[in-house]
Amino acid sequence: MPPALQPRRIELGDVVLRPFVTSDEAAVAEALRDPGILRWTAGTAVIRAPAEQRARRWLEPRIDGWNRGSAIFAIADAATDQVLGNVSLRDVHRIPDQAVAAYWVSPAARGRRLGARALDAAATWGFAADGLGLHRISLDHSLINEGSCRVALRAGFQLEGVMRDYYVEPTGKRHDSHLHARLATDVVAQPPAGAAGS
Repeated sequence: MPPALQPRRIELGDVVLRPFVTSDEAAVAEALRDPGILRWTAGTAVIRAPAEQRARRWLEPRIDGWNRGSAIFAIADAATDQVLGNVSLRDVHRIPDQAVAAYWVSPAARGRRLGARALDAAATWGFAADGLGLHRISLDHSLINEGSCRVALRAGFQLEGVMRDYYVEPTGKRHDSHLHARLATDVVAQPPAGAAGS
């Protein structure tokens, strides 16, 4: 089992990255009503659960994720603490000095580039010596998930190639996927706040 990580809080002005808590269930349930989040990021176990149990099924392993070696952040409104999305770094150091990123933003919070800002902040912390000390963070998304591609590129994750038939939906349908990655040595402009896009 990977070593536990110390939970962190990262302030970004209007939003904060913080660990999930049980009281986030209602906001997660609302997010999981979005077909895109359910299709691309929820996972098979969540999708196959009854609708009223999906949020709890998704949330419980994320709350415990820090103990299992994954940095899993809620993207929350700084004023209200309402969950607006998720960004995570998993498989931390499974391959030395590497991790895998994932993210989603609730439909009501889209258009503020929160996804790119949160991904950039999580990666910056992940690379830092007082963070996770990583060298490379990768992520992938289905080619038809163009919003995820925009988030990745805005956060400085360069496109490295196409993985054929990599993503498999719970229905069994396969999709080619983009592979993106960012290195600790990459020079990345900070994603602008408040402009159009996720």
